[in-house]
This record gives sequence, structure tokens and C-alpha cells, in this order.
Amino acid sequence: MSLEYFYTPPHLISGGELAIEGDEFSHLTHVMRKRVHDRIRVVDGLGHAYEATIAEISRRKALCTVERSTTFEGEPARRVDLAAALLKNSSRFDVLVEKTTEIGVQRIVPLITERTIPRHARTDRWQKLALAAMKQSGRSVLPTVAEPAMFATFVAAVPKEHCRLLAHEKTEKSPIRSMDIPPGTAVTICIGPEGGFTDAEVSAAVAAGFSPVSLGPRRLRTETAAIVALAALVA
Repeated sequence: MSLEYFYTPPHLISGGELAIEGDEFSHLTHVMRKRVHDRIRVVDGLGHAYEATIAEISRRKALCTVERSTTFEGEPARRVDLAAALLKNSSRFDVLVEKTTEIGVQRIVPLITERTIPRHARTDRWQKLALAAMKQSGRSVLPTVAEPAMFATFVAAVPKEHCRLLAHEKTEKSPIRSMDIPPGTAVTICIGPEGGFTDAEVSAAVAAGFSPVSLGPRRLRTETAAIVALAALVA
């Protein structure tokens, strides 16, 4: 029988013991009804997973004894950072965060583009969605959901050692699935808003070292484009 997944930050793990506190403790005791001597699986969000036995439960935390540990279980071989335009309907960005986390994204950056309709970014909510999706999908790395960034500022700051890609519907000669990206290369891909990137944004991205790529012959919603891109890049 598979073990239930829980999360605890690295500072609560020491030697052969770990503690579970806060919301995860409430989930452990009140939702999942775990008790002393129950075995669980705990991840630290940095790539480490632990099979542990609950040794003690107090009012605010559970202490567990580590039985076995593994590293980067359930993780793709390639790091992919996703920068996607904020959407008018924030619930669609919820879907983007959840599904790309399940597929294997490492970092999500909400982008403010020329065609972005201003909306309040729900970064805290998206980080919680990423946490839930990490556990549900059996991953051990917790993707970071960054604060929104201006498009031009973001593309100029991406490390030069990353393979830098820009999903662009007007590009037909560079399908993403046929790209030959060396193993171990980190990738950053930008996904535009409804209406796509402007010509000026495409030019700015190319000047910053980004290569336009095609996601196929059909016009995709932003969240669908992100899912398609991630699936192609982490496969």
C-alpha cells in the first residue's frame, strides 16, 4: 500500500528525525487521522523524500523517525522554468500552476506583458496549489511561484546558460518537440497572454537570447500552451 505524502521544510529535519507542523500537521492529524506508529512519506521540497514512522504527536506538531530516504524521486531529468502571462481569469492560472507542477516544472514566474489585463496576483494561493500538486503527483521538489515580473525585465535576467525559448504562434519552422536540447541543460520558456506577445516583445526576447518556438498548428489558451510546452520539454 502506498504511503500518504506530507511536506516539511528542511529546517525541521535533523539526522534521523523530522517534525511536521502548521497546516501539514493539521492535515496529518485532523484530515488523514494519522496516529503514533503510522508510517508516512515526507518530502522537503528540495528533492529529498523520507519514509518515516510517527513517534509522537503533541498539540502542535508530530515527531517522526526516519526509516529510509531517497533523492529526486519522481523528478524529471531536466530543469524547466516557466514564465507565463497573468490571465484575466485567475482560476485558469490556478490550472496552469497545478498541471505544470504535476508534469515537473521547477519554477513559475507570472509575467506582466503589454497585453496582460491587470489583475491581483494570488501568489500565496498558487504556492499552496503547487504544494498540493507536488504531493499528489509524487514529486519531491516543490516548485517556486515567484512574484509577478515585467516581461522585459524578466527576459533580460534569465541566466545565459539556460536554453531560452519563447512560444510564438507565428513561428512554424521550430517545433518544440523536434528541438535537440543537450541532456542536463536548464530551460526557461515564456508563454504569452491571450492575443500573444507583441512584435516588440518578441524582438526584445530574441535580443536577450530567446529562440521562438512553435507549439503546433492550433491556437492554444495560455494554460494549455504551458502544459503542452512542459510535457514536451521534460519528456
